[in-house]
Amino acid sequence: MKPIRIPSFLHDVFGEKQTSGSILAILLFGGILTSALYLVFPEMTSQMPVWRSAAALLLIFDIFSGCIANFTASTSNFYAARRTNRIVFIAIHFHIVLVAILLHGDIWNSLGVWAYTVIGAFIVNALIGKHSQPFVAGLLLSVGFGFIPMLPGIPPFMLIISLLFMLKVLYSFAVDHYGQARRDSGEEL
Repeated sequence: MKPIRIPSFLHDVFGEKQTSGSILAILLFGGILTSALYLVFPEMTSQMPVWRSAAALLLIFDIFSGCIANFTASTSNFYAARRTNRIVFIAIHFHIVLVAILLHGDIWNSLGVWAYTVIGAFIVNALIGKHSQPFVAGLLLSVGFGFIPMLPGIPPFMLIISLLFMLKVLYSFAVDHYGQARRDSGEEL
């Protein structure tokens, strides 16, 4: 498919050029999984004001869609060429805590997931351009995936959201999947 030039205000989401198939896959993944979560776990938003449910579902959609968007060459290369943007992006990802607050979830569990994820993402980001980066990211992701299900009292919907949040920020986003940073620095691939 022919790449579509993305408007500058959406570069942080899709990069500079993205195929229509990738955009469709990103939006469908986020939309279908968010809808499925809402349908399978109606207690997640029951007896909540509509604005609160809508805000939580929008943040969940962002987490789910971002998992896929960050794996595309366009988004990965966009951030590989902009280290400051990557650092800011990691730092502002407080979504999991906001979701927990909106859904009246366990704040301590979400703070733990957030702290581990952000610290891990900064470690992985510090390795950008190094061959060890994907391995370290995979190791940290695996440790997180192993321990998150053991958090006390975590409801299944928060488990799903937490795991995908970690995937999005720690691995999907923090890793330079296509070696753009190594190419930019002149290092052999």
